[in-house]
Amino acid sequence: MSLKSMTGFARSSGSMADFSWLWELKSVNGRGLEIRCRVPNGFDAIETTARKQLKATFHRGNINLHLQLNQNSGQSVNQVNIQFLEELLELASDLVEKGKAEKPRADGLLALKGVIESSDQTEDEDQHARLEQALLASLNEAIEKLDASRAEEGAQLLKILVGQVDEISDLVQKAETSAARRPERVQERLRKQIEMILSDGVAMDEGRLEQELAVLATKADVAEELDRLRGHIETVEGLLANKQDGPIGRRLDFICQEFNREANTLCSKAGDKELTKVGLDLKVVVDRLREQTQNIE
Repeated sequence: MSLKSMTGFARSSGSMADFSWLWELKSVNGRGLEIRCRVPNGFDAIETTARKQLKATFHRGNINLHLQLNQNSGQSVNQVNIQFLEELLELASDLVEKGKAEKPRADGLLALKGVIESSDQTEDEDQHARLEQALLASLNEAIEKLDASRAEEGAQLLKILVGQVDEISDLVQKAETSAARRPERVQERLRKQIEMILSDGVAMDEGRLEQELAVLATKADVAEELDRLRGHIETVEGLLANKQDGPIGRRLDFICQEFNREANTLCSKAGDKELTKVGLDLKVVVDRLREQTQNIE
């Protein structure tokens, strides 16, 4: 499965008999999958099918779907809703008998909403069914275009992500070979810290001194952080190389959090300007990487 963005746009149009239509699909970033549909009245079945097809194709993103349907021609006639009119007449008769209303006039009754209805002589149930089939076929085309649009943008994002992961790898390599990690530099930092501990004149037995030395040595060692950073880099490279099926956006976002955590620890344990600078540069690149992962499905 290729890497896909959550943003994209697609259109699909068509016509049949006296009808023409335009599907529009727009997708933007989202934490999950949210679908908003706007279709004309009388096409609820179309909306239900559209939602199922979108859920089967996409996993994340806010998707807006709009169907614009036009009837190019066709004669419309007006007809009286007899059942509704009879109900109104019965109600009016009761009110007149009770002295609560005057006898209604025909023009007044016909002016009431719902008494006169407009019906289209050109459309019947069979035609409506054929129209729905044509609309669904056109919808499939629009969904395929949106999927292709998101994949195309995903290919562009992939180049950026690979470059940023390479930057992280270079910084980790720089930290691994930093002069600050040389034994003599570490020993010098430990010596200064021990001198600070003993400078207050407080007596310290040999056991306590060994404990303090162990704590300082642990804090000065960033090997574990660098190993974990290397592990995260390998995981991300595998994800970007399509070694996992399905969407990877959530996993990438989680790994970015782990990258940032190790970079913070590296800065706090550095005790050296050079290594601290590497940690800060690492945080900057990780932040840029995380911004890009927000666009990935």
